[in-house]
Amino acid sequence: MAERQFNRFDSGERRKWSGSKFAPKRKVCSFCVAKAKTIDYKNPSKLQQFITDRGKITPRRKTGVCARHQRTLAIAIKRARHLALLPYVPAHVHHVTG
Repeated sequence: MAERQFNRFDSGERRKWSGSKFAPKRKVCSFCVAKAKTIDYKNPSKLQQFITDRGKITPRRKTGVCARHQRTLAIAIKRARHLALLPYVPAHVHHVTG
């Protein structure tokens, strides 16, 4: 008969989680709170909040923006980039990669 291997939790000692590793705090869409109808692409200071230091659009899970406003935010950022109101690539990347 094969011997059964026991791990350290089989002796009745169960791990009890006192709390989760991450805070389950729900983020609220800032555009929904302000009841914004549109996201203005001509306001680069507002759009800069949703762009990383590398020039990428920040995902919803980090910013807390709802799906509807994330889509319009992405379009507004792309329009601002096209009109040179926002950079496609940050300035320090140009100097590093000759």
